[in-house]
Amino acid sequence: MTGGKHHHRHHSQEENKPIDYAREFKHHKHNEHLAELGAVASGAFAKHEKHMIKKDPAHAHRHKIEQKIATTVAVAAGGYALHEHHEKKEAKKQMKHHHGHHFF
Repeated sequence: MTGGKHHHRHHSQEENKPIDYAREFKHHKHNEHLAELGAVASGAFAKHEKHMIKKDPAHAHRHKIEQKIATTVAVAAGGYALHEHHEKKEAKKQMKHHHGHHFF
């Protein structure tokens, strides 16, 4: 890949089978929503663990580790959501290009 751009190419089962961009759009939209949900859930758990550090000082070290893991997962899920958002936009662009302005 040159120029720092990543081009995702979709392959169909058969070489002559056209790509269903509406299906691609829906797929990426679904994955984007799941990733957003994962980011929110992980962020909430990280916040809970931060609270538990103060509330349960006897196990503070464990809560700090769990907070850091949950924060990392939240950031990763957010990044994946952003990736899927861009893939969704690309599928929408391809849909417009190949089929006019009809989305579904």
